[in-house]
Amino acid sequence: QVQLVESGGGLVQAGGSLRLSCAASGGTFSSYHMHWFRQAPGKEREFVGAIRSGGTTYYADSVKGRFTISRDNAKNTVYLQMNSLKPEDTAVYYCAAKSQFISFVPRDMNYWGKGTLVTVSS
Repeated sequence: QVQLVESGGGLVQAGGSLRLSCAASGGTFSSYHMHWFRQAPGKEREFVGAIRSGGTTYYADSVKGRFTISRDNAKNTVYLQMNSLKPEDTAVYYCAAKSQFISFVPRDMNYWGKGTLVTVSS
């Protein structure tokens, strides 16, 4: 069983930056593909980005060039660096872990954190 705890959310002005962290425990972190999803009020949960166990990264078109995912296997932590934030980035951001094959679909994830709220003011 893997537990995921996100942190780092908050209120930021448009154009600003935030770094989210997701700390994992209870499993072999290095073997999991790690993902970030987000869910805005009244909308479905959507893929933001992912990082393979081997380090390859993937991003949604809406965040490409602004967000960066990284992982520190020694600290069992995955990060989401968010720059040039826009009001439309406002959402609850969730960390998720998946074993075996990588997927960008929420229903395929094995474990989820409880989320951290990011609010971007205009």
